Amino acid sequence: MVWVPLRPTRTERRAPLHAPTPRGTTMSLEWLMGWSCSLDGLRDFIATGIQSFRDCDATALAAVACLTVLFVWYCYHVGREQPRAYATVNALMQSAEANGLQNGYVYCHSPECVRCTHHDGLNQKLYHNLQEYAKRYSWSGMGRIHKGIREQGRYLNSRPSIQKPEVFFLPDLPTMPYFSRDAQKHDVELLERNFQTILCEFETLYKAFSNCSLPQGWKMNSTPSGEWFTFYLVNQGMCVPRNCRRCPRTYRLLGSLRTCIGNNVFGNACISVLSPGTVITEHYGPTNIRIRCHLGLKTPSNCELVVGGEPQCWAEGRCLLFDDSFLHTAFHEGAPEDGPRVVFMVDLWHPNVAAAERQALDFIFAPGR
Repeated sequence: MVWVPLRPTRTERRAPLHAPTPRGTTMSLEWLMGWSCSLDGLRDFIATGIQSFRDCDATALAAVACLTVLFVWYCYHVGREQPRAYATVNALMQSAEANGLQNGYVYCHSPECVRCTHHDGLNQKLYHNLQEYAKRYSWSGMGRIHKGIREQGRYLNSRPSIQKPEVFFLPDLPTMPYFSRDAQKHDVELLERNFQTILCEFETLYKAFSNCSLPQGWKMNSTPSGEWFTFYLVNQGMCVPRNCRRCPRTYRLLGSLRTCIGNNVFGNACISVLSPGTVITEHYGPTNIRIRCHLGLKTPSNCELVVGGEPQCWAEGRCLLFDDSFLHTAFHEGAPEDGPRVVFMVDLWHPNVAAAERQALDFIFAPGR
């Protein structure tokens, strides 16, 4: 056996043989050796990753890359896409009195009134409101609303004449002139249980009528014949405090309804009075996202509501549900001694509008937005 002396390491060759190694130098050497090991491990990890990538099937990698590019493009497209032409909603908050009309239901031909004049130009307000809502909350569940806003002009122009909402059409909702009582069963039953309460407050209000003036809080609507009066508790999403104080129990009842539209411009609650000999001009409501509920308070004979060409009669203490985006009219052909036809009217959500959509629509169509 031949003895071969070991070669000194680089560090040993450089270190003086007669001087002891300081403690600080030892710690530095240990740190450098650990760092070198870490780098070796990182290098091995990267090399392993590259090798794994090379071993993958090229077709699968291409498919993943294509899907990633498509997803990024879709996100960009949804965030930047602008809506097509649709009717403006700005004039919804315009006061009806400013146009010489009450409640904007007749065709006044005023360029300021969206209920009476269709606007074909691009209007970004609704889409801006939707984008603002999505940024604050989520795009989840907004598919129909986004589709409706983008295609609003096409929807409003292509709808059959029997149903033409004048402001906003939400696609893919079941379409029918009248709804069964079960559509909003809880609210219908609650209103009918409180029939006497609402009737009592109406009769107190009606005592103030005289031949010489219109009582405070009442509005007279334009009609071809007769007289149509309304007493609003909620008008286009805005509470009318003075009127609510005069009907406190009826107003509190609105807060107990589960589907009452109270936070956007499509929500109303009022007492509606037709005198004998009154005919309301055929007209369309502003949207299909709601159903209108009439609770009969006083319903003499020879009174009818016609929605989509289908006539129905009111009944005292009973609710009648209909979609007022259909062409509709009402008339009272009774004799003067029959007295007025009186209903309590409240707007409820269409049963097929989801909770997330209701929240978004309340934001988009908030009064004054």
